[in-house]
Amino acid sequence: MCALKYSVCLEENKVNYTYSEIDDVIVYIQNHLEDELPLSQLADRAAYSPFHFSRIFKNKTGMSPHQYVSSLRIQKAKSLLLNTNLTVRDISMEIHQQSLGTFTTRFTERVGMTPAEFRKSSRTVKKYLQSLKGSPTSYQEAISGSMFNRLEGTIEADLPVQGAILVGLFTSPIPAGLPKYGKLLTAPGLFEFMNVQPGTYYLMAAAVQWDMNIDELLVPHETLRAKADHPIQVAAGKELLPQSLHLRGPILGDPPILISLPLLIKNYLSRINSN
Repeated sequence: MCALKYSVCLEENKVNYTYSEIDDVIVYIQNHLEDELPLSQLADRAAYSPFHFSRIFKNKTGMSPHQYVSSLRIQKAKSLLLNTNLTVRDISMEIHQQSLGTFTTRFTERVGMTPAEFRKSSRTVKKYLQSLKGSPTSYQEAISGSMFNRLEGTIEADLPVQGAILVGLFTSPIPAGLPKYGKLLTAPGLFEFMNVQPGTYYLMAAAVQWDMNIDELLVPHETLRAKADHPIQVAAGKELLPQSLHLRGPILGDPPILISLPLLIKNYLSRINSN
């Protein structure tokens, strides 16, 4: 590790600025979610101006400091809902959300269900997994209309996947809210999305193992995941380059997986049954 402000690695003629001081700030954020964490304070810890810090943080993580802090707090709320008897109002206070209504709205947008529904969802996780085992091997969920662009790619994995792989095109750099387009695979390999409407998308994936415990499925920490290095710009009539995803364990700075994976499985099963 270089002792300077950043280290430079040459690999296949590419330069990678690691910015180790941003890693230090990320660890600080993870350990101090109960604090206010204003941008100026985080920038001071990295010895940057707020503007320069925000730019470097986004270059390194793909999201703004505010997006990162907010996503970690929603993830903390998910854990508190599952592992404590705190009321939803108390949990909203724990994550610095003074308005119960605002917390409920933001949680629902990112997780796909209300806090109360999420707290109860652990009862049905095993049922969804059992149903998924007997479902078809591949099916696309998409909001589609006229014929638009086709996006194809491949996905590989560091470790064997004994379960399913959820691949999605999201409209934000965090896997939060229902993906605009989704695909379920039962093994690494090829995937494609048809009729992708013009826009900016973030390609991400997560593995669901058959033997995964309920807490990990509902609040993923160690789950294998993948994301494309850059946003995908889709324009009408523009040919899209093939994408390559690599499922791996979590690394520092990864956004938490906020969307409920069991909800994605439930939606997938509902579409299968309706067809």
